[in-house]
Amino acid sequence: MELNETLRAFLETGDDWERKNTSVKGVSIIKLPGTKSRAPSLAIEVNPVGDKGIPMKKKGVMVMNGGELIAFREIFSNPKVDGLIRTIEEITPGKKGQKSSSGDILEI
Repeated sequence: MELNETLRAFLETGDDWERKNTSVKGVSIIKLPGTKSRAPSLAIEVNPVGDKGIPMKKKGVMVMNGGELIAFREIFSNPKVDGLIRTIEEITPGKKGQKSSSGDILEI
């Protein structure tokens, strides 16, 4: 079965929030339920797996369209983000960072 046909069948017959794994480790397809203003749809969930094949996070990043994928690529490829995570690791090794208030924006 071709990918297009497989995804169309999953969209039509899959259960809401059902997840299908793909051949790419850390990437799955999720069927999103319809709402009053939107028909049911599919999204990609990205959640890298560790050495033991277990997802690194409880929930991954959901990507619903090409524009979002491009935006995430730009953010993840920004060298300032690399520098920021290195600095965070240096000052808080192994600890989760504190949540900042909504009005507090850190200039990087």
